[in-house]
Amino acid sequence: MTILLNENTRLLVQGATGGEGSLHTRLCKEFGTNVVAGVTPGREGQEVHGVPVFNTVARAVEKTGANASIIFVPAAFATSAMYEAIDAGLELVVTITDGTPTLDMVAIRNYIRDKTVTLIGPNCPGLISPPAKAKAGIMPAQAFRPGRVGMVTRSGTLLYDTAGQVSAQGLGQSTAVGIGGDPIPGTTMITILKALNADPDTDAIVMIGEIGGTAEIEAAEYIKAEVKKPVVGFIAGASAPPGRRMGHAGAFISGGRGTADEKYAAMEAAGVVVSRNPAEIGLTIKRVLDGK
Repeated sequence: MTILLNENTRLLVQGATGGEGSLHTRLCKEFGTNVVAGVTPGREGQEVHGVPVFNTVARAVEKTGANASIIFVPAAFATSAMYEAIDAGLELVVTITDGTPTLDMVAIRNYIRDKTVTLIGPNCPGLISPPAKAKAGIMPAQAFRPGRVGMVTRSGTLLYDTAGQVSAQGLGQSTAVGIGGDPIPGTTMITILKALNADPDTDAIVMIGEIGGTAEIEAAEYIKAEVKKPVVGFIAGASAPPGRRMGHAGAFISGGRGTADEKYAAMEAAGVVVSRNPAEIGLTIKRVLDGK
């Protein structure tokens, strides 16, 4: 069992005829994902790597039964693309595009509040479920292997690196989700933790956060109250000077809030096993599962 996507996912690609959209249409298909449609206005009738292209998401859903989308359109059109996918009734929408205005995401979060859609991103690497051979993202497939470790992270690069470490330990992943590093993500860490905690095929969880905001502190509170599986945690940006934005828009310490030390303290108080060295996360999860 996996969370959010599986062998029954029917994926469409918004922006499939662009350079990135075309590339990842092919790579998702090669991994085993059932990519059924592409969407680019004015390009209906074309194909991308054997996938038919439609003018609108609604038409693609009507013709192919797509139930999930991955978005590769430019930032100026990303908000409209998200609304279009949501209004088409898709169950899962993954926005890879970065540069989405924060106020737009506030509006979208309010818009989906009473809807059943799961929105991952924006500015994210997506998600992957190796046991189901399903990928809706840009992560390098060779870093992942079927297993029973769930992953949730704000950092794409650390998702890939840590997955490689976990795979090298002979463990593999159930589902790995990169929620993105923007201040207002479509889906929170708590949402993914809740799903992984309920998944009978996930034995342990890796949570990778960053400085800035309070998402990891809130996640730690949830872990303490609800999560019954072992969790290993890491916070990126411990050496960042206070007040300086580091990489992601959300990685910003302000007013003394959102520091790595504050987040590590909250995680440790919640029973999370902390790895302060990113190169040892895989080894740490292995030791936790081995009871060491």
